[in-house]
Parts: sequence; C-alpha cells; structure tokens
Amino acid sequence: MSEGSSAPAATPANHDESKSVFLVSHPKIIFMYPTLIAALVAGVYSAIAHDVDQNRSDTPIVAAIFLAIFALNLVVFAFDFPRTTSLTLFFFVAVLVLGSLLLFRMNEQIVPFLSRLLNEFQPRANATFYFSIAAVLGLIFMAVALYVRLDYWEVTANELLHHHGVLSDLERFSAPQLKVDKEINDVFEYLLLGSGRMILHPSNEPRAIVLDNVLFINKKEEAVTKLLGALQVKIQLPS
Repeated sequence: MSEGSSAPAATPANHDESKSVFLVSHPKIIFMYPTLIAALVAGVYSAIAHDVDQNRSDTPIVAAIFLAIFALNLVVFAFDFPRTTSLTLFFFVAVLVLGSLLLFRMNEQIVPFLSRLLNEFQPRANATFYFSIAAVLGLIFMAVALYVRLDYWEVTANELLHHHGVLSDLERFSAPQLKVDKEINDVFEYLLLGSGRMILHPSNEPRAIVLDNVLFINKKEEAVTKLLGALQVKIQLPS
C-alpha cells in the first residue's frame, strides 16, 4: 500500500463506470428521507389549509400522520431487521397496535380510560414547524452529499483506490485478486435505498475494508463483478 497526493479527483458522477466502479459508504441518517418528504408534504398542506381558513392554522390528522411516519422512520434508523420474518413480525405488531387503538377509540365502552386518552390526543403543528424539520434534514443531507465526495472508493481493473480528504489523498491496493463479500443486514434499509454492506478483501492487506450503507448494492456488485471478471463474491441475502 502506498500513500500520496494525487491530482484533483473527479467526483463519481464524472466517471465512466465501464472503466471504474465507485463505492461510497453513507451514514445512516440518509434513511431519514421519508421524514423529510413527510415534513414537506405536511408543511405544504398546512400552509394551504391556513390560506383557505385563517382560523385553522393546524390540522391534528396531518400531525398524527407525520408523527407516525417519523416514528416508523426512527425504528428503521435505530434497529436492524436482518430477515424478512422479522419484517413481517414488525408489520404484524404495528397493524395489531394500530387496529387496537382504532377499536378502542371507536368503542369507548371497551376501555373507557384509554378511549378518553385517545380522544384527547390532538397533536398540532403549523407549516413553519414542518418546513423547519424539512430544512434541518435538508441541510444535513447536503452536508452528507459533500462528505461522501471527499471519501469514496474506486475499483478499476487493476487497482482499488481510496480517495479521501480535502486535498484528495490517495491509497492504492491491488485489485485483480480482490475478494468481495456482500451482506444485506437490514431489510428495511434495503427496501428504502437498496442498501447493504460491502466488505473488500485486497490480496495484499491483512485487514478487510468494510463499507456500510452502500446504496443500490446489487447494481454495484454486478458492476464490480463485470469489471474484474474472475471476482469472488459471497452473497448474504435475507431469508
């Protein structure tokens, strides 16, 4: 392995993947994009509702839907669902809980205390709140987009290159005998962005290179396999 300074590195978008494949490890915050979308939609709806009726500046139903999406997004962010069975169990529990809450709210005689509590649950937020959430997440995503352009891996037919740093420092590894393991450890993350973990094993390095949250990992693995030809690939898929 050798280190040194290279010429200004072009970003992955400026390269032809027929000659090189770019692998980027992303932080888990990228999986919060459903909350960003929900905040934008809720903000637009609340702003329109306020323009139509000046006395109605908040909508509890919209706020409740936003909170539900936010809560589900946090579950994806916090926990791993390595198998489809765990995903099925999660949806079963979620449907069971939501169905029970709806039943208790519509039939107050079943559990009167819980029914009164649900009737009093009236979350409220205005358009400014939703747009603020969207702005914060948007700024974080922009920072992530900048960060990943300063730290990424490039696979060519002969070399594995690690581009990193503001001055585009470069590390070189031998690629012809490169071994790659692909793992999909979270079904939710795979459904959201086709994400997975890629483990690179250069022939001349004792330690493996682990890249978490590689987006659209199946396409990346296929591109690397096509580029290197005799690449050995071990695939772990959810069962």
